[in-house]
Amino acid sequence: PEVAPSQFEINYGYGEVVSAADQIQLYKLICRQVATNMGSTACFLPKPVVGVNGNGMHTNVSISKDGKNLFWDPKGEEKLSKMGWEFVDRILTHGNDICLLFNSSVNAYRRLDPHFEAPNQLKASPVDRGAMVRIPIGNERSMRTEVRAVAPDANPYLVMYSIFKTGLDGETAKIKNLRSFEKADWTTKLFGADVKARYGDLKRASADRCPRALGTFVKVPEVQYHHEVYNQFLWNLF
Repeated sequence: PEVAPSQFEINYGYGEVVSAADQIQLYKLICRQVATNMGSTACFLPKPVVGVNGNGMHTNVSISKDGKNLFWDPKGEEKLSKMGWEFVDRILTHGNDICLLFNSSVNAYRRLDPHFEAPNQLKASPVDRGAMVRIPIGNERSMRTEVRAVAPDANPYLVMYSIFKTGLDGETAKIKNLRSFEKADWTTKLFGADVKARYGDLKRASADRCPRALGTFVKVPEVQYHHEVYNQFLWNLF
């Protein structure tokens, strides 16, 4: 059980990047079907209920070569290697650029409320739950970084690609004011101009059909639509 009512945290073992994304999709499918069979609804909205903690999809990542965890350094700060800190630096540098990929719905941004344990600061910390990236306690096998700004309704394949591509090939912190998704040179390099433009158009169209003044509340029809149409009906077609 987690902090919010009827909220649960699910963890599973690490795996290679594509299979890990597959596990996320498979888990959601099975969870929804089991909940339906039990007369309940499994909800993966980032902020289904106002006034309580939302749902996140904290993504723990590490890189290994020849069986060696490249993020581990017993002498490094927080036991994280130089490569690991550079990986984190690049994620934070492009945090605003790639935020739309981690939070691809209007509801996802409602979760990033500073009054709750939600990641809303572009920083890394071993203890601060408001940090975009957390450095968990680890050892030679388990040392990793935890990207906490990912919403549970995000596309896990885009998320994984963005994290690893940015962490390995992105820019390190040379600027203080980070750019928006559409203006960022990095997101053009990440996806190509055509894919980036299409993604931006889809998200703009989605935003345009929602109220401009969203506040921090969730409308009942939006929750019902997400439950009954997106979660249940569409998945039952597969």
